[in-house]
Amino acid sequence: MTVEYPWFSFDQAQKRFVQGARALFLCTTGHPELKPAMEFCCECGKLFTLPNRIDPMDLAKPAIDIGLFTNQLEPMLSFWQTTVGIAFSELLPVGNGVRQHRHDIGRSVFKLNHVRDTLTPSAASGIRHLIIASSVVNAPQQMTDPDGNLLTMIPQQSDTPPLSIHLVVSDLDSHRRFYGQALGLPENRHAEFMGGETRLVLEQGDVTQDPVQLGVGYRYMTLQIFDVLKTHAQVLANGGREGSAPRRLGEVAHISFVRDPDGNWIELSQRKSIVGSLD
Repeated sequence: MTVEYPWFSFDQAQKRFVQGARALFLCTTGHPELKPAMEFCCECGKLFTLPNRIDPMDLAKPAIDIGLFTNQLEPMLSFWQTTVGIAFSELLPVGNGVRQHRHDIGRSVFKLNHVRDTLTPSAASGIRHLIIASSVVNAPQQMTDPDGNLLTMIPQQSDTPPLSIHLVVSDLDSHRRFYGQALGLPENRHAEFMGGETRLVLEQGDVTQDPVQLGVGYRYMTLQIFDVLKTHAQVLANGGREGSAPRRLGEVAHISFVRDPDGNWIELSQRKSIVGSLD
């Protein structure tokens, strides 16, 4: 059987090893675009490229943070602190009528941003579902918070990530390239990336391109890094899109935003309390 793929066929491949239902191949023709490994699904016969391997993102904190916006402060705080059981850590005034209530999920920060002004209804971002490992449940429990954000609590185990973020994307291949190449996150399994102890799972589905950031619901992820100017430039050079240029927040942090192919927002943060300096 020959499986055709734009500039590649199964007949030109050399089998290297088999793992479960997947077989990995390397092209033997020396085509420069085929230097990355190829992945062949033995079930459907589809052949597709894996992201180029680059050095992992140098994270200042081995976890990904998650941020949402809401107008419902008290109901949201009650749900997340009492029902879910995550611990409040600090209140951070962000400015422009936004106050950030920070909570801990393992080493990740759950940023509940309360917005004073009424948020305009808008389409959801690609961040659709959180899975939180918890010591207070004995079986998976799926629920929604007062704003309708979906989460599942699962029993905490030694090998379970404290937080898993499920991101719906329009095209798996382009987003695998972005998160694997532009951001440099290691791909633990197909379409599953690790940001320190946090798992990021990509799922193909219907999305709204370029979702607004200031809207109800899960809206952005944060990576804590050592040098925001350098990292921001590297992400753009490797195919990322600019969300907002680096800027300094007093003596707290240097931050910027980049966007994935669908326009989901990723904050890059050089936080003084983590890295020790903003210089």
